[in-house]
Amino acid sequence: MFTGIITGLGRITAHQPIGDGQRITVACGDWPLDDINIGDSIAHSGCCLTIVEKGAGVLRSDVSAHSLSIVAGLGVGALVNLEKSLTLADKLGGHLVGGHIDAAGLVTIWKNLAESWLMEVEVPAHLGKFIAQKGSITVNGVSLTVNAVEDVATGTRFRVNVIPHTFRVTNFAELAPGHRVNIEIDTIARYVERMTAATR
Repeated sequence: MFTGIITGLGRITAHQPIGDGQRITVACGDWPLDDINIGDSIAHSGCCLTIVEKGAGVLRSDVSAHSLSIVAGLGVGALVNLEKSLTLADKLGGHLVGGHIDAAGLVTIWKNLAESWLMEVEVPAHLGKFIAQKGSITVNGVSLTVNAVEDVATGTRFRVNVIPHTFRVTNFAELAPGHRVNIEIDTIARYVERMTAATR
């Protein structure tokens, strides 16, 4: 589990074919790796990946073909948001995040508002029922609060505001309209939908 509070940035420097998937290498810069062991889970722009190799300033993880078909932003050269998994002693600064990407969303608006940035993302229609105003959503692994949500002919669009601190410490600085981002819906919303569906 994660919280959606990004603590580091890494750059994907290589892909190596592994079965039908890829082993990715991430250069982590000065992000501390001393407490990361082989087998640990690290969120890469919201996607939970298991560390299979560790070197000087680099981490390697295997990504299945299925994950590669869903997850955006794992190509060579991509900047990825990094978060270590929770311990029971950690602060829950964002919300509970599983690291399981539901879909790639499309950035439709990315606008500097001087004091913050406005982001609008369109997601497939089947995710719309899980997104609510003032609810939580994860975009590229970042915990954000939904300010507005609207169902449109092509799917569901939601808006969030990104504060300057979040802009500085995440890969949001490289976003633009037309970019694809990783979306994870709120875990609580997922279970509420499942429980209510069982009583219909």
